Amino acid sequence: MTARPPFPPFTRETAALKVQAAEDAWNTRDPRRVALAYTEDSVWRNRDTFLTGRAAIVEFLTRKWQRERDYALRKDLWAYDGNRIAVRFQYESRDADGRWWRSYGNELWEFDEHGLMSRREASIDDVPIEEEERRIHGPRPESERGRPLPLQ
Repeated sequence: MTARPPFPPFTRETAALKVQAAEDAWNTRDPRRVALAYTEDSVWRNRDTFLTGRAAIVEFLTRKWQRERDYALRKDLWAYDGNRIAVRFQYESRDADGRWWRSYGNELWEFDEHGLMSRREASIDDVPIEEEERRIHGPRPESERGRPLPLQ
């Protein structure tokens, strides 16, 4: 097992670090790297999909990023308490037909004492956008870190 600081209980500062670390990892689009932040038996709900364990997470993310091309994500700390963090997020991606989408969502995270996520619940809505409406282009530049996400 590999520990993933910061560890709970979270403060505003450590929760924000955890959120930025998750955003950075997901923007790599590397399923194996992302999965290492979760416990071996992590439980997920992603939209209407339920899965358990790192192997299932890797399979899920592999399929996700094959469908969601040019995926780029922004996460924003919403709330924290003890070993839990709530996040809102937006990401943009392009489908196989070249159509652009912006996806809005909320996640509820729960962590073990080693800083690994043991539970993730994500609710996500997709909105079609025109390419010229895009505002998320790759990983967040250092100059934009800590800025809140716009509502729409």
